[in-house]
Order: sequence, then C-alpha cells, then structure tokens
Amino acid sequence: MPIELPTDPPVNLNIRPATPADQALVVDFNARLAEESEGKTLDPQRLEPGVRLGLIDPERSVYFIAEWDGAPCGQIMYTLEWSDWRNGWWWWIQSVYVDPEYRGRGVFSSLYRHLVGLAREREDVCGVRLYVETENTHAQTVYGALGMGMTGYRVMELPFEKESQNDAQKR
Repeated sequence: MPIELPTDPPVNLNIRPATPADQALVVDFNARLAEESEGKTLDPQRLEPGVRLGLIDPERSVYFIAEWDGAPCGQIMYTLEWSDWRNGWWWWIQSVYVDPEYRGRGVFSSLYRHLVGLAREREDVCGVRLYVETENTHAQTVYGALGMGMTGYRVMELPFEKESQNDAQKR
C-alpha cells in the first residue's frame, strides 16, 4: 500500500544542529529507540560517553534535533564513510527517533529531507545510506516513499563485545 508523506515541513517544526547541551536528550532518545526497535536495553555507561563524543566530534557523527513548538520531538544522526570508488562521502543515517506523540506529523520526513538537502549541497558527498531491520516493513515503506531504494548489498558484521565500566567495576 503506497504511503503519502508531507512534502513541506510542519510550520510548528524547527530542525537545528544538536549541541553538547543535548546529551541527556539524545541519550534518552537512543535508549528508547533501542528498546522500541530491537528490544535492547542499552548500557548507560557505554551510551552516555558514546553520545558525548558524537556530539563534540563531527568526524564521528552529526546530530540534528527536531522541535515542535520548542519541545524536542525527534532526532537524526549521520556518520561518514569514504568511498574511493566514488571519490566522495556516504552519509549514513543512524539514530533516527521520533517521540510517539509526534509520529505521523511529518517529523521524520522533515528531518530526512533536511539532512539530504545538506548532503546535496556538498560536492564531496556521493549519497546517503541507512540500515533498516529486515522485518521493519513500515520503515522500508517510508524510506521508499522518500526516494530510497534497496541496494544489492547485505550487511555483515563481526561485533567485538567489550566490557563496560560497570562490568569492570563489578569484578
């Protein structure tokens, strides 16, 4: 079933770059995202410094915050991947979250279009990509309605489980 997304951002919505002062908000949104999307509880001893570093170092990540009438309601983040084949950067969309109260109002599509607009303005960016859970067909439909398509790639990983500070202190 096709999905229709608003083409103009809601007048109540403002999108701004995140700052270190947004750390608690981003930590909260990321924890809620992990719980909702993957049923995971994130370790705050790992999440908090990870968000802090992401907020202060644009080589690690860049976050944007959506505010509805001044109240934070969503976020989007991108990271960089260099493509020697294209002589340009891929912007990987990550940590997308919209508070349930604001879903269906154009917050995500506005965040997405904001980020894509910034990427298109740069000569050194060759495109945007994102990961999507195989079972998350709703998100896939939304991304498709925004012009994204599936690639011929499958993502594989070899995670390294690292001990958190909490675990080390318990020993």
